[in-house]
Amino acid sequence: MTRTDGYLLGNRQTEARQRFDAFAPLFDPTTFRHIERFGIGSGWRCWEVGAGGTSVVSWLAKKVGPTGRVLATDIDTSWVASVARPPVEVRVHDVAAEEPPGEGFDLVHARLVLAQVPDRERALRSMVRALRPGGRLLVEDTDLSLQPHLCPDEYGPEQQLANRLRKGYRHLLTERGADLSYGRTLPRQLREAGLRRVEADAYFPVSSAACAALETATVRQIRDQLVAAGRATDQDIDRHLANVAAGTMDLATAPMVSAWGRKA
Repeated sequence: MTRTDGYLLGNRQTEARQRFDAFAPLFDPTTFRHIERFGIGSGWRCWEVGAGGTSVVSWLAKKVGPTGRVLATDIDTSWVASVARPPVEVRVHDVAAEEPPGEGFDLVHARLVLAQVPDRERALRSMVRALRPGGRLLVEDTDLSLQPHLCPDEYGPEQQLANRLRKGYRHLLTERGADLSYGRTLPRQLREAGLRRVEADAYFPVSSAACAALETATVRQIRDQLVAAGRATDQDIDRHLANVAAGTMDLATAPMVSAWGRKA
């Protein structure tokens, strides 16, 4: 998802595609497992909020088949536009500022969206309104305060540098209004929005090639902001990227909290 008023990680940079490519192996299995449990099948109407990349949208399209519908929305649809063919419809839409782009959805899903949306409560209630009675909402977001480190095992100077840069990243996010503790609040947020049978779990990858790919793309994308904010030097960043490329560090992501519920 891209915001033109200060969102840190926009969709138009080359690194955005690399980040989406890393999200797929990291988080798609968890997302798909939850949606499979909902019983998704032919004819379902789905709204993918803040679509960004294509992996979830393409998977949903296969599940709902030609009789279903997958509406993929984002402020910037640069990457997801490549899958804009039936049953997928791609539309520019700001979930935090506009009315829902339809109603009667069997499933609404948002991943890595709400923690960085200015009006999170409005966005969440918009998604709930779009559901049909009995429809399911699945919201997934990280919680950078639950696990703030890139290297939880900080045993050497490479890990210390990595965690210092991750602290700078958290600072930049906070400056732009992100809620770094939002993930843990999701079950309560869904209940307060009126959903029933709310449940949640969390996934926490500690070391994988996808973690390294995500870190490389993210740091390259925010490099100028880190330097401008005095959180790192170009030399720090070059050294960190070389350390990541060496493959000797165990890099983690923040826990991804998945919360789901049903509309009455």
